[in-house]
Amino acid sequence: MDNTVMEKNRYDNKCTFRVLLVAFAMVLAGVQLSFAENKIKDEFNPIQTGVTSLGIAPDARGASMGDLGAATDPDVNSQFWNPSKYAFAYSQAGVSLSYTPWLRKLVNDIFLANLAGYWKLGSNDNQALSASLRYFSLGEVNSTDGAGVTSSINPYEMAVDVGYSRKLSEKFSMGVVFRYIYSDLGYNLSDVGDNSTGASAFSADLSGYFTTYPIIGRNECQWSWGFDISNIGTKVAYQNGNRPAYLPTNFRLGTTFMFPLADYHTLAFSLDLNKLLVPTRPRQKDYLDADGQEDKEAYDKALQDWEDMSPITGIFKSFSDAPGGMKEELREITFSLGAEYSYNQQFFVRAGYYHESEFKGNRQYFGFGAGFSLNVVRLDASYMLATAQTSPLDQTLRFTLSFDMDGLRDLFGGRR
Repeated sequence: MDNTVMEKNRYDNKCTFRVLLVAFAMVLAGVQLSFAENKIKDEFNPIQTGVTSLGIAPDARGASMGDLGAATDPDVNSQFWNPSKYAFAYSQAGVSLSYTPWLRKLVNDIFLANLAGYWKLGSNDNQALSASLRYFSLGEVNSTDGAGVTSSINPYEMAVDVGYSRKLSEKFSMGVVFRYIYSDLGYNLSDVGDNSTGASAFSADLSGYFTTYPIIGRNECQWSWGFDISNIGTKVAYQNGNRPAYLPTNFRLGTTFMFPLADYHTLAFSLDLNKLLVPTRPRQKDYLDADGQEDKEAYDKALQDWEDMSPITGIFKSFSDAPGGMKEELREITFSLGAEYSYNQQFFVRAGYYHESEFKGNRQYFGFGAGFSLNVVRLDASYMLATAQTSPLDQTLRFTLSFDMDGLRDLFGGRR
């Protein structure tokens, strides 16, 4: 085997290793599965998608409450959780920058960076434009050829989107987001005739947000509901279209109840439910012939049908295609419970819990965080503590820095 072919194989193996770190760490993160237990081994069946980084929570506030945000109070990072909340935002505009070192227990150069912002339109204060840019880097992959020359590549995934939200009544709003996605996980070795390029896709989000202010006792509380169907779109086609993969289309439904403890003190409790709207990939052991042996022909046909299925058809199939029936469909629902204490909207303490079935990935972890806000700037931080110390997601940190445009305008004398 000549040096160029060997070099190509080194690149391929190292890139594959990085991709597997992300894909399988997200699906199998915190896996506490005892594979000596046959039930778990037999029924372990996570949903498979491409561009798995789209499911990573970008901001510290949502992550500190167990990865939730469908119905929490609007903030500048609502683009990921529920963009329809922007129509109820208190400020006219805002921008934020978030940074997350990812899988830092395994490697030190994988990270997620996210930039988000919004701007309220018109004098009625009932509509908003929003946008975000997320960049997920899988770090640097180095390789040295036989002559001692070192080369490197930087595989990454990115997404850029714009959204529009509007109040349809005093208590209800809806929003839509359009997104472009690009995933470049391969290499480019022109000297061996391989011109691999990244894969792209387009998607849209549809969301809604309802909030009301019930009086309980003598106190005015806030009760909100929200939903977000994200990443409804095309498939992402790797290897020049030879390996299409479904986007992580997700349905999020949540509620938040906020009530005052005393003057300037409030406490909010939140619950989010999530389900991937992606068809389940067939398993060969589920296709048996009359003798109880694996039927390869039947499995190959089922696999081809799964690969050829359109994403829209897959959304509807995802509610009824699990091999284990309704029991397994319910396992595909993850839930998050979180709480946020606020003092005068300036100091925040948060905690939450995220749970995924052990048969669907077993990501289970606690989130903790705090935030501090001035008129202009707000800083949030979160810390993830997995229930299994062997989880690659254990001890994940996130930081978010936000700027309030109204505060900046006041600071520089823009208002009279």
